[in-house]
Amino acid sequence: MLVIPSVDIRRGRCVQLVGGRPETERVYGDPVELAQRWVAEGANYLHLVDLDAAMGTGDNFVKVAEVLANTRIGVEVGGGVRTLERANELLGIGADRVILGTAAVRNPGLVRELVELAGGARTMVALDSRSGKVAVEGWKEQTEKSVLELAREFERMGVGGLLFTSIDVEGSMRGIAAREIRELVNAVKIPVFASGGVGSLDDVRVAREAGAAGLVVGVALYEGRFTLKQAMEVAGDEDR
Repeated sequence: MLVIPSVDIRRGRCVQLVGGRPETERVYGDPVELAQRWVAEGANYLHLVDLDAAMGTGDNFVKVAEVLANTRIGVEVGGGVRTLERANELLGIGADRVILGTAAVRNPGLVRELVELAGGARTMVALDSRSGKVAVEGWKEQTEKSVLELAREFERMGVGGLLFTSIDVEGSMRGIAAREIRELVNAVKIPVFASGGVGSLDDVRVAREAGAAGLVVGVALYEGRFTLKQAMEVAGDEDR
């Protein structure tokens, strides 16, 4: 299982939020420096999110481009990607794959277009869950669609992977949503990447045992709950 450090950008700075709420923001510094730190510590992949774009309060495209230009490993990029043009731009400046969230739920045709244009391997869909239902618009709006229902739908469209985030525990370090991750892994054949609630090395182990192909880790790394090397050892990611 891949351990994927998260570099979330808000107002040009690397931050972490609890449950996506801006008032919980913790600032950690420059996104480029943090990305390079994780690469230096052995990361094989990075998760880069434009929080302002996701929340509809602006964008950090220039900073995202700077991170991509200064990172020599694969980087998946998400947050406010709502058009084919923006997805294309991100792929053009070095994103390994693009994550569609709100746009995928609101406009499934966009997913089909991106798969056709860039291929399934470069197309990921984010399923952000609150109490089992998918949330959109920077997690501010709740839909009535279930995670499993949408997962199967996007798998049929040819996406190469799914990013499942439990909003209920995101940023809390209280433990991952193991049951939901396991259910999703069992419901589809494509890789499932998990995010939300990681607070200990035991969470890393549980995610691996649940069948996750990757685990996105944010606050726990920034707050020093464990090192990236330790997490990679538990995940079996250190020998890639």
